[in-house]
Amino acid sequence: MIRTDQSDYVGRFAPSPTGPLHFGSLVAAVASYLEACQHDGQWLLRIEDIDPPRQVAGADLAIIRALETYGFEWSGPVTYQSQNRARHDDVINTLIADGLAYSCACSRSDIGGPVYDGRCRNLQLSGKHAIRILTGNESIRFADGLQGKYSQQLESAVGDFVIRRRDGLIAYQLAVVVDDFDQGVTHVVRGVDLLDSTPRQIYLQKVLGMPTPAYLHTPLVLADDQQKLSKMTGAEAITFTAPRPTLVAALRALWQQPPPELGDNDMHDIWSWAKENWNTKSLKGKKSVLQGS
Repeated sequence: MIRTDQSDYVGRFAPSPTGPLHFGSLVAAVASYLEACQHDGQWLLRIEDIDPPRQVAGADLAIIRALETYGFEWSGPVTYQSQNRARHDDVINTLIADGLAYSCACSRSDIGGPVYDGRCRNLQLSGKHAIRILTGNESIRFADGLQGKYSQQLESAVGDFVIRRRDGLIAYQLAVVVDDFDQGVTHVVRGVDLLDSTPRQIYLQKVLGMPTPAYLHTPLVLADDQQKLSKMTGAEAITFTAPRPTLVAALRALWQQPPPELGDNDMHDIWSWAKENWNTKSLKGKKSVLQGS
């Protein structure tokens, strides 16, 4: 069941605290926020802090400050994904008890490729190992709000995927599904780099009896070298000293058409224009845009 009831729209922005907010993340946040505003919905802010080895001290507060500086307003308090750890473990334990997930002792070198071959499925291992969800080869299909129809056969495309890592940390695929459900998220707006992980999340939703949100995957912002802007590639933090022209640049990156003088206005006027003129039609099928275009 895909949720499409616009009167009960709940969206979210869920950054990982692995560094400051960069321009690509700002663009994703703007799209998510404007979609929620257009539907008179709620917009939640959730910090996805479930991977401590990759996190940067203070990055969560820097992200929150940046969003405040750029005029975002979210519904309710900021939540942290790590706070839902007990719930994540309960879900995984239920899957194991129901025979839908199992322990796996394989390392990446054992697997030797992107697709897991299921070699630990029937071994009934004891001890501290990764936990994988059983998959089948039925086609998982959905219609993305911007990218159109998409399908994936999980068993042949990725195989049984990890839902809890060998080091005990919860995998993103499991956490995001449980947290979206627990927070009542009905619409997910995020970058197109996460499009191919969506079938895994829909599969988990089906297995867990959870409704599937409506998905809309926005184009990625690329640097001049055609690489995705990301914290891993050293993308610079967005400015705190000139937020207005930067916000207008984010609207241009989303193929909106803000007037040249809009960046001279105050933040309230920029957001008012953006909310009144937000239109996703120009984004249909687009997967990337250069940062300076």
